Amino acid sequence: MPVFQLIEGLPVFPAPEYAQLNGLLAIGGDLSEARLLEAYRQGIFPWYEEGQPLLWWSPNPRLVLYPEELRISRSLQKTLKKGIFEASMDTAFKSVIQACAEVRVNKGEGTWITNEMQDAYLKLHQSGYAHSFESWHEGELVGGLYGVQIGGCFFGESMFSEISGASKAALLALCTTMLDENFLLLDCQVESPHLVSMGADAIPRERFANELRQFCTSREKRL
Repeated sequence: MPVFQLIEGLPVFPAPEYAQLNGLLAIGGDLSEARLLEAYRQGIFPWYEEGQPLLWWSPNPRLVLYPEELRISRSLQKTLKKGIFEASMDTAFKSVIQACAEVRVNKGEGTWITNEMQDAYLKLHQSGYAHSFESWHEGELVGGLYGVQIGGCFFGESMFSEISGASKAALLALCTTMLDENFLLLDCQVESPHLVSMGADAIPRERFANELRQFCTSREKRL
């Protein structure tokens, strides 16, 4: 399969089923709000590192988590009962996305959360589409996650944890909010043992696309 070249300013994508076996679908384009939202509606997301061109992906299978299927380990349940973490939503979006990038850089790893990406998702947050869930300990931000919400779907982008259990507590806060608001699907993008242990499951791209068509248009309210 060819890798499609996108035209800047025109938020159009090839069909996700044309993606290569590794999930790479297209190259180029931009990170405008219109393009990002159209990408998520089709199950496509940007993922690239500093110095690389803008790359767009649609992996098959796709890791998803239905909020009612979230599994909390006994050890985490004990931690949460102690009241170690205080959860919040959208109180520190910029700090969360910066921390997600810095945690990887500090480990000597590359990060796709470039300055360009941070700016694009901050604009989505200001528009009401991107959200963060935070974990606090003694007044300090110690964990969190961020992603994009369209219709009844939340598209998770990244999470970080500075102390054990902090990112899981943020994920629990997200899933609890999704259940309260009757949101239906959490996209986790690619397989991760950490997320699989918490109830995430890999499903075929075709099924994922069908669920997006149902759930992304099922409601216009925001979290």
